[in-house]
Formats: sequence, structure tokens, C-alpha cells
Amino acid sequence: MASNPCDFALARCLEHVLRMLVRDLMQREVVTLKLNDSLGLADDVMELGRIRHMPVVLTGVVVGIVSQRDLYRAAVSSVLQLQRSTEREWLAGIPVRTVMSPNVITVAPDETIHAAVELMLRHRIGCLPVVEHGKLVGLISETDCLRHLARVLGISEKQAELPELSQ
Repeated sequence: MASNPCDFALARCLEHVLRMLVRDLMQREVVTLKLNDSLGLADDVMELGRIRHMPVVLTGVVVGIVSQRDLYRAAVSSVLQLQRSTEREWLAGIPVRTVMSPNVITVAPDETIHAAVELMLRHRIGCLPVVEHGKLVGLISETDCLRHLARVLGISEKQAELPELSQ
């Protein structure tokens, strides 16, 4: 049976997707914080931008990371039943450096997606700042990896429907 040119394109696409590098998937525009920024600012930016992780940088070098979980731990509203306005005032007085995680696991842009996922799983973290020559160049999150997985699974399902490619 003669193969359709689209079948070969699909096979090449799957091969390419499986070999993707972090640089192919990372978010290049990363919202960052400075050490003296307040948790109030971090909370506002995370809420408005629907962001769950923000690297803390000093002259372009990642020195920490703040997650929504860090903000939840810092917020006392759940314990003291504070109103949102009082909670915002409280967070505005706390600098990011007091709650950030200083031991940041990073990844190089030329690392494979598979290696990045393994790092996130091993360290039980939701994102990796992407660092090249000591400077932040991007961020890859579990959401980025799940989008990639969805693409791979979609291509794989299409490939399975083509008997000449599943040999």
C-alpha cells in the first residue's frame, strides 16, 4: 500500500515533538520580582496575570522564587479572618525576600523537555526558571509541559489511526 505524504509529515512531527528542548517550550516573557518588592505587589501581579510562580532576580540573576503557596503561607487572613483590605495591608509590609524559596532549581534552555519534567517531578516543584550564562531567559511550568503532552498525545493518536506508521 502506498503511503500518503501526510503520513510521513505526521511521523516527522511526532519525532520532532518528542525531541523538543526547553527553549522550544519555555515562556520568554517572564514577570519577575525584586528582593525588596512587597508580597502585596506579588499577590496583585499573580492574581491579575493568573501567574503561580515568579522568579526573584538581582541584576538578572535568579536568587529566589515566590509561588502562590508562599503567599498563602504568608497570608494570615485565613487564621485571623481578616478582610481582604486588611490582608492586602499586611502583605504590603512584607518584603518578598522573607518568604521566597532561595534554593531555586533551574534548567538550561538546551535541556530536553523530558529532563525538565523529571526535575520538576523529582523536586516536587511546578516550574523551572530557565537560565543561560547565569541569567534568566525564560520559565517553563507544569502547565507548559501539560500542553506539550496534549500535543504529543494528539499526534500519537493520529499516528495510531494510520496502520503504515504504527509498524
